[in-house]
Amino acid sequence: MTGVLTIVGLGPGDARHRTPAATEAIADAEAVYGYSAYIDACDDILRPDQFVVRGRMTEEKLRAEQAVDAAAGGRRVVLVSSGDAGVYGMATLALSNAYEIEETARPEVRVLPGVTAALAASALVGAPLAHDFACLTLSDLLTPWEEVERRLRAVADADLAIALYNPRSKGRPWQLDRARQVLLERREPATPVALVADIARDGQRVELTTLADLDCDKVGMTTTVLVGSSTTRRLGDWLVTPRSAAELGVG
Repeated sequence: MTGVLTIVGLGPGDARHRTPAATEAIADAEAVYGYSAYIDACDDILRPDQFVVRGRMTEEKLRAEQAVDAAAGGRRVVLVSSGDAGVYGMATLALSNAYEIEETARPEVRVLPGVTAALAASALVGAPLAHDFACLTLSDLLTPWEEVERRLRAVADADLAIALYNPRSKGRPWQLDRARQVLLERREPATPVALVADIARDGQRVELTTLADLDCDKVGMTTTVLVGSSTTRRLGDWLVTPRSAAELGVG
């Protein structure tokens, strides 16, 4: 008899941004798998009788395999990610593993949405993603940098607002500055930029700047960088991207 695997997005950090569906799934689970920091983020729900596996960074493939195997063995299992599990999260690995199991032995798999960092960051600074936008990761650990830069140029040419994930770390200190140079080839120096760090967690920081004045040294792995389009405006402490020319006050 197979069990159920629920892949859960916990949101950006604070429990108030966690969906009731995510809370219910975790509370009902027999086993909970996740990166240790994400397990800590839902520690308020966990029970002493639950089987909890706290994984380490870079062990994503192993966690997905373990969670799928536990569900295939008949358990009610939850696999947690931060933000939304389908946005740079664990959903792809877990679904791929589940698909490899014979259909008659495959556990039921559900994916529950969560508030991803781009949306949480956008809400803190207004509405910079109110019109068409793109999410890109600057990490070249899984994607060659040449491909990352190609996508960045394409998005810049399309004049979309951009949410940059994984912008900078100690091991990857140069990618954000290179991305800034690429964008400055296609965007005005005064293009609004927001740096939002540690969203919904202790130490949350928000800084509004421009593409020309962006200080990359202020950015780390827990920062989401929002870059406006040509229509994005700064209104005091808000960034707003209008949805139409009428909202821009044009025509």
